[in-house]
Amino acid sequence: MTDTPALPPSTATPPEALAAAGWTRLLGVVSLLAMIVLGLGWELWWAPLREGGSWWAIKVLPLTLPLTGLLKHRMYTYRWLSLLVWLYFTEGVVRAYSDTGLSATLALVQVLLCVALFVACASHVRLRLRAAKAAAPRPPQD
Repeated sequence: MTDTPALPPSTATPPEALAAAGWTRLLGVVSLLAMIVLGLGWELWWAPLREGGSWWAIKVLPLTLPLTGLLKHRMYTYRWLSLLVWLYFTEGVVRAYSDTGLSATLALVQVLLCVALFVACASHVRLRLRAAKAAAPRPPQD
């Protein structure tokens, strides 16, 4: 048994866990921003349901809410965003199957972005929980 004091969790977190969590954060932010741009472009310019734009562009408003939480490393945001993304995934799958032309292609892109966002959120939560568990002080063993 050593007499070294336990390090605070912020300094005891392994650097490789923090680096991996940084990559998942970057992937999450980039895929979320790409989904916002895709949703606006799709419904307003590239393949709107009606000429002159569509009210369906408001579907991106819920995607703007988690952006602040992702940038501030809020674990709760990663958790609920990993559930919200399945609504957009479902829309993408349905429209990829039912639409034609450019709209179907944009729907497939949305599906891919949803999968990337889900993987980023789930991986980020898992890595941060693993790092917190590794940084937790362990009881002395006799």
